[in-house]
Amino acid sequence: MTSTPKIWHATVLTLFPEMFPGPLGVSLAGKALALGLWALEARDIRDSATDRHRSVDDTPAGGGPGMVLRADVLAAAIDAADISSDCPKDRPRLLMSPRGRPLTQSRVAELAAGPGLMIVCGRFEGIDQRLIEARGLEEVSLGDYVLSGGEIAALALIDACVRLLPGVMGKLASGADESFSDGLLEYPQYTRPQDFEGRPIPEILLSGDHARVAAWRQAEAEALTKARRPDLWAARQAQTRPVQTRPVQTRPVQTRPGQKRPKNTTEG
Repeated sequence: MTSTPKIWHATVLTLFPEMFPGPLGVSLAGKALALGLWALEARDIRDSATDRHRSVDDTPAGGGPGMVLRADVLAAAIDAADISSDCPKDRPRLLMSPRGRPLTQSRVAELAAGPGLMIVCGRFEGIDQRLIEARGLEEVSLGDYVLSGGEIAALALIDACVRLLPGVMGKLASGADESFSDGLLEYPQYTRPQDFEGRPIPEILLSGDHARVAAWRQAEAEALTKARRPDLWAARQAQTRPVQTRPVQTRPVQTRPGQKRPKNTTEG
């Protein structure tokens, strides 16, 4: 008897559960959600508050502006999500944070290949550091900017993962030939009309010569990456640069006067 395979499951802890599924309910992600290819659960952090005002934050220790999400309330919310969810308890726990490690396509692929994830969406001045450590949250950033909360970042991260799930994209090649898939930005794309406001499609793309088209696309991708993302280009060059080896030096053979040099001997 075979067991039913577990689907990829995203749990989001937020003060604004009404923001979900939002854009995840339409297009590819929405169709996949309706088909049961993945599951989404948005849980209200306030449900774990213990007072009648459903308080979730307090003033920062040491003083300062704003409010900080409390460790005890968030811990209760995470623990409750673990108890009620069918997902493995060791799935990644992420905190959307501008001080986190930048999200990369390779990390997205790792998350998509797993059982799912739990995302904590911060608000105000952040969350108590003790909660981050006690519940092993991995801080993730979408870029060097600050949002009002983690919800928009969580939507983007989930979308990036869902599109890589089996059966979501129409063609498997769609995800294998795009920006960051090979450490490069994607080459320019064109379609009809053949001439748009005096700008024609590059002739090579209409040649039918697949080898020349592939070479053109590779060259364009490399040129774009070098111009727009020198950091990616430098990393790619470092990976493809051949390892330099020092030549082996040999000592010259010393001979006495009148002695012949041995054959097949090389001087250093």
